[in-house]
Amino acid sequence: MRFSPAAIALSLTLAMISSAGIGGRADDDIDLRSVALLQSGNDAMVAGDVEDAIGWYETALAVDPRNRAAYIAMAGAVQKQGLNGKAIRFYKEALEIEPNDQIALAGQADAMIAKGAIEPARKNIARLKMLCRADCTKIDSLTLAANKASEKPQLQASALEIKPTIGEAPKSQPN
Repeated sequence: MRFSPAAIALSLTLAMISSAGIGGRADDDIDLRSVALLQSGNDAMVAGDVEDAIGWYETALAVDPRNRAAYIAMAGAVQKQGLNGKAIRFYKEALEIEPNDQIALAGQADAMIAKGAIEPARKNIARLKMLCRADCTKIDSLTLAANKASEKPQLQASALEIKPTIGEAPKSQPN
């Protein structure tokens, strides 16, 4: 009997702690305002206004930073501007939410190839091959792009030896 008040207090404490997790939102439960803002951004992209679309995507991410689709859309928008490094970072954010997102993996691999990071892109392509179950044509095109990018000769300034000539100009050959 003398432990009853302590047992009741302990049980109430445990009940309160365990119920705190029940009231939280699920990971895939995205705020509807963020979804609406994402749709406004998509409409702006269709209209060709990339800057406006980026603004909508940023707002969608501010409302709900778990909106993976907004990260992917933002990555596509900045990639359209030629900012492949930023696109890689936004794809990375989407992959932190869902590591097996094939759209984010393919987009990140594409941005990496455009930036010249062929080996990390090949890692993404290998992961995509492992995950792909249906239409895998995007993987084939990414593999081809990675192979083409790695075949390009890397021309550096030090590879060309330029020897200055001093003296007479070369004599022309008679015809």
